[in-house]
Amino acid sequence: MTNRRQFLKGSLLLTASGLFLGTRSPSVFAQQTDDKASKLKPPPDLFDAQALDMDFWLKPRTLDLVRPASGEHLKVLYWKDGEVIDSAYQQCCDILRDVNGKKTAPIDPKLLETLWATQAFIAQFGMTKPLEILSGYRTPESNQRLREEGIPAARKSLHMDGKAADIRIAHLHEEVLGELVQSFRQGGVGFYFRASRQGGWIHTDTGLKRSWQG
Repeated sequence: MTNRRQFLKGSLLLTASGLFLGTRSPSVFAQQTDDKASKLKPPPDLFDAQALDMDFWLKPRTLDLVRPASGEHLKVLYWKDGEVIDSAYQQCCDILRDVNGKKTAPIDPKLLETLWATQAFIAQFGMTKPLEILSGYRTPESNQRLREEGIPAARKSLHMDGKAADIRIAHLHEEVLGELVQSFRQGGVGFYFRASRQGGWIHTDTGLKRSWQG
C-alpha cells in the first residue's frame, strides 16, 4: 500500500495549481468568483513539512511580507550561512510591530523561521504570494482592547511576547495553510475560519504544541 508520504509526493504537483484562484483550469473549477467559499479545498494533509530534507533548512532565507493594516510590503533576506542578518531582523520586527499601539518589540527568531518555512515550502510549487501579517506583536493595552471589542485574544497572549502572528496567504485556503504550519511542529496553531471575502486566518506561535479553532 502506498504510504502517506509517497501519496503526497505523487499528488502535490498535480493538485497545487488548484490551490489559488486564477490558476485553475475550467475543467477543475467551472465558476470562479472572488468569494472565499469558491476556493477549491484540497485534503488538509496535502502539505507535510516532515518530508523536507536538510538542504531546505540550510538555504538562505528571504521573507516576503505584507501588512494590510499599514499598507507596507517587505521582502528581505534575513538569514544566511546559519546567521540572522541583524539589519534585516530589525526590519522584520518593524513590520511585525503593533500598528495600533505604534510600538516595536523583539520578535522570536523561531517565529520568523516558521513564517519563512511556510513561504519557502509552497514556493517550491510556484506559489509565490506574499504572506499577510494581520497581527504580530501587541502591547498589553492593544491586546486588552481587542478582548473588550470581542475579538479573539487570549488574556496572556503570546503576541505580547513577540512570539505569535496571525497570518494568511491570498487565495490559499486557511485550512491548508494551518495544516502546513502545524506540520512544522514549532508551537501552537489556531484556525480562524470566517465567511467573508478575505476569509479567515491562521494563528501561529512558538509556545507549547497545541491547536484549536476559534
